[in-house]
Amino acid sequence: MANERSISDKIWLVLKGLAMGTANKVPGVSGGIVAFVAGYYEEFIYSLQKINRKAFLLLFNRSLKSFLEYTNAQFLGLLFLGMIISYFSVSKVLDYLLVNYELYVWSTFFGMIIGSLYYIAKDFGEWKRKFILFLLVGISIGISISFLEPAKENNNLLFVFLCGIIGVSGMILPGLSGSFILILLGNYVLLLVDSVNALYDTIFDVFQGDFSFIDNQNRIHLLKVLIVFSIGSIVGLVSLSNVLAYLLKYFKKPTNSIIIGFIAGSLGVVWPWKTKILEKDALGNIIYDNNGREIIISYQRYFPSEFTPEVMFAIMFISLGVLILLLLDGYHKIKLTSNG
Repeated sequence: MANERSISDKIWLVLKGLAMGTANKVPGVSGGIVAFVAGYYEEFIYSLQKINRKAFLLLFNRSLKSFLEYTNAQFLGLLFLGMIISYFSVSKVLDYLLVNYELYVWSTFFGMIIGSLYYIAKDFGEWKRKFILFLLVGISIGISISFLEPAKENNNLLFVFLCGIIGVSGMILPGLSGSFILILLGNYVLLLVDSVNALYDTIFDVFQGDFSFIDNQNRIHLLKVLIVFSIGSIVGLVSLSNVLAYLLKYFKKPTNSIIIGFIAGSLGVVWPWKTKILEKDALGNIIYDNNGREIIISYQRYFPSEFTPEVMFAIMFISLGVLILLLLDGYHKIKLTSNG
């Protein structure tokens, strides 16, 4: 792992974190895919693995420099900085695009996942029978998850902690969307929308010198939810990274086979042509959440029956998504050649 990075490398790491954070927020898209395709997945996993007992002993012994070098803190810090920025910037733009140009956004992500399959699989090597079996297992799990029915929202703090552990898997496992997992657990809106908005509003109030939110029980509860969710996510990141680091070290090809299968199986989640199935009451009226948004409980997927201009544009955006990954592949080849 490189300790010395150029200014351009540092900027690229922040941008990669930005892309990873944005992907993590989109149901069906995995931030882990970004890490895998951008070429820093293993460094990310092995760096998280270093957050262990030895690291804390170095910190408690006041050996800050050794702690930072041991944990590859500069790499992780720049990545997480990009992710944090994404939640207050790019993800806001993405929310707007999903509302106004939903088909084209899903089409682009669908194309990017197809491109990522090529990008990851091209250097795999020989596909032996056992690796094909692991691939099929990954595909089966990915497809099974994509057709599960979502649960109801649950703001119990213990359950929120578990959501943090489980939901962060999308950042670690390429092809497994953390946002989609949170939808299945029923807490996507609570954890990635309401609680994040509560934090944003609180920061804004503090800068305005307004501390009246202290008496707002709903705001305080949402902030507690966000803190507990964040703690659960940290626990999940560290524990899951240790498992994956072991698997990548001793069972690299079988692990990569399952990961490629996960990604292929997740294509159904981001299939562009789908109709929202909304939650309704006994009278058939649409139920809205606390912020006035429709509650999506599932999707009904379909193939377009006519070749309309809208379908043509969607296909163009799918092609654009594939092209983005091909250009990224070309960029990495040029960079490897220049470094070599």
